[in-house]
Amino acid sequence: MNMNATLILQSIAMMVFVWFCMKFIWPPLLKAMDERRAKIADGLAASDRAEKALADANQEVEEQIKAARDKAGEIVEQANQRHGQILEQAKDDAVSERQRQVAAGEAEITQSANQAREELRATVANLAVLGARQILEREVDEEAHRELLDKLIAEI
Repeated sequence: MNMNATLILQSIAMMVFVWFCMKFIWPPLLKAMDERRAKIADGLAASDRAEKALADANQEVEEQIKAARDKAGEIVEQANQRHGQILEQAKDDAVSERQRQVAAGEAEITQSANQAREELRATVANLAVLGARQILEREVDEEAHRELLDKLIAEI
C-alpha cells in the first residue's frame, strides 16, 4: 500500500468515526449538557428566589420587631398611667380615711368632753350638797332639792 491509499483509508476511517460519534455519542452528551445547564439555571433561579424570600422575611421580621417595640412602649406607657392612677387613688383614699378618723376622733373628744362635763356637774352638785349640809349642819333632803340642783347644773 502506498501512502496515498493509507491516507485515504485513514481519512475514511476518520469520517466513519466522526459520523459514528455524531450519530451515537454526541447527542447523549449534548442532552446531558443541556440537562446540566437547565439544572444550573434552575438552581440559580431558586437561589435568586430564596434571596428574595430571605430579604422579604428579614423585612417582615424587622416590621414585626418594630411593631413589638411599639406595643411594648404602649404597654409601658399604660402601666405608667395606671401607676399614676393608683397613686392618686391611694392618696385620695388616704385623705378620706384621715378625714374620717379625724371626724371620729373629734366626735369621741366631744363625747368625752360632754361626759366629763356631766361628771363634773354631778360632782359639783354632790360637793354643793355636801357643802350645804356641812354649812347648815343639818341634813338636806336630796329629793326635795333635786329640781333646784338640776336647774343649777343646767346653768353651769
